[in-house]
Amino acid sequence: MTTTQAPQSARTTQGARTARIALVGDRSPHVKSHTRIPLLLDSLASRDGLVLDAYWIPTGDAVAEAASGALARFDAVWMLPGSPYASEAGALAAIRVAREEGIPFLGTCGGFQHALLEYARSVCGLAGVAHAENDPGAGELLISPLACSLVGHEGLVRAEPGSLAESVLGAERSLERYHCSYGPEPRYLPVLTAHGLRLSGHDEDGQARIAELPGHPFFLATLFQPELAGDGTRPHPVVRALAAAAAAHAAAG
Repeated sequence: MTTTQAPQSARTTQGARTARIALVGDRSPHVKSHTRIPLLLDSLASRDGLVLDAYWIPTGDAVAEAASGALARFDAVWMLPGSPYASEAGALAAIRVAREEGIPFLGTCGGFQHALLEYARSVCGLAGVAHAENDPGAGELLISPLACSLVGHEGLVRAEPGSLAESVLGAERSLERYHCSYGPEPRYLPVLTAHGLRLSGHDEDGQARIAELPGHPFFLATLFQPELAGDGTRPHPVVRALAAAAAAHAAAG
């Protein structure tokens, strides 16, 4: 498998099988969210007893990993920020495996954008929609440049009552950090929701910021970046929830 294993501190020698998480993205020391991962893994283990065996999978390798069935053997998939990805096809393949196989999934920032893109193409029949960062000249842009960039922005997000998002965040409103310049085109969103996707979190202007998939064990995508919360020593509730879902998946398997 063309993966990079996480530090030994992210593993356990306990008898129970350790949950395995695929960190899908093109790892770079210049992407802050990527540099937070080792710290978050250590914090999850020491503070919450949630030990994850983590593997980095470059998007360029993800198509082959999906086709071989290797991705389906993970207990969670985290589609990380860092777009434009080296392989849009790889990002979409990883998301599709998690969605179809019932594997706990989290997509943040670019992961949110590509989760919507995968759903639109694979489930909603919108085969021609594109991401402006990958294909700026496309006629149908599901993901387009935001009117106001959210790079370095903090803002309130309101979770819909009764949603997975509200359950995970533990409150109806939360202050979240962003580092992105692209978001979904509102005119396409009714098609996604009509096909079962739930837009369960919005900003103060009513723009979609969280998506989830009812009926899936754990499928959550956020335009904000929970991995940037605080200094990384106290994992954001969204990150902790993904780790708990991965542990539950490992225990059930």
